[in-house]
Formats: sequence, C-alpha cells, structure tokens
Amino acid sequence: MASFSVILASCVMLLLFFTFCEARDIVVGGKTDAWKVPSSESDSLNHWAESFRFQVGDSLVWKYDAQKDSVLQVAKDAYVDCNTTNPIAEYKDGNTKVELDRSGPFYFISGVKGNCEKGEKLVVVVLSSRHRLISPAPSPVEFDGPAVAPTSGASSLKSASLVVLGVAFAAWGLF
Repeated sequence: MASFSVILASCVMLLLFFTFCEARDIVVGGKTDAWKVPSSESDSLNHWAESFRFQVGDSLVWKYDAQKDSVLQVAKDAYVDCNTTNPIAEYKDGNTKVELDRSGPFYFISGVKGNCEKGEKLVVVVLSSRHRLISPAPSPVEFDGPAVAPTSGASSLKSASLVVLGVAFAAWGLF
C-alpha cells in the first residue's frame, strides 16, 4: 500500500506540473479586433491585461485589420511617450503572435500615428517561472470568443495526465 501512495503522489505531481507549465496562446483583448482605440478607460487593453497571469512561454495573439493598424513592441520610454520611431519589433500582418520569452514587462503600442495617445497601447507583466505554482488563478473575464487556446501538444499531454490520475484513483478504490 505504501508503494501505491508513492505512485498516487507522483501522478498528482505530474498533473500539477502539466497544468501549470502549459504555454497558452492568448488573444489580446479576448476577441478579434480588440486592438483599437478604446471607447473608455474601462475598455482599455491594460484593464483587460490586469486580469491575467502571463507566464514565460505564453504568446500574445493580435487579430486586427492589417490595412488600418499595426503593432509595435517598444521600450518603456517609447511606451510612455507614444514614440513610434524606433520600435524593438514591428508587426503589420493582421494576425500577430509574440512569444513572451522572459519575465518582466512587455510594452506594445499602435503603429498608427495618434492612436497610442488615445489609449491604443498595452503593457503585460510576465511572471518569472518560480511564481507559476503560487499564482492564483485569473478571475473569469467576459469575452466574445475563446481568449486562451492551448498550444499544439500541451492539451493532449494534460489530458493524458488526467487519465493517469483517474486510473490511479480507480486502482486505489480496489484496495
């Protein structure tokens, strides 16, 4: 019976590991066309971003009209000043994906002159890997479509972990 407890504990640890280490694709604003000048302060993308716990390995996904807008990744000073002249990276494809590859803040502004000053900008703070297991779950957020989609194989790996855990509990019931 002691060896079964070790197996059960191992299964639970695997489940926790895969649950907290799964990289996510996060649609900016929670919906298509959220990258725009906000209609009010409460409609700001920064207000939306405050409800998430971004982790290293997650990716932000912007869906916007490439004929009308773009996304610039910038330094903090450029973010504060809405300076579009020297971005870290510029995206104009309408379906932009940026991996959050380090902890700390990431700054984004619109590439359209005047839009940043009107509030079309975003800062996200990525937690370091040591904060993953102790972060609280994000609050539920209303949105028009799926804001978070698991990346390719991570979902099936998580499902396999749940199956292993289910089998372990079923086996435990037999003893």
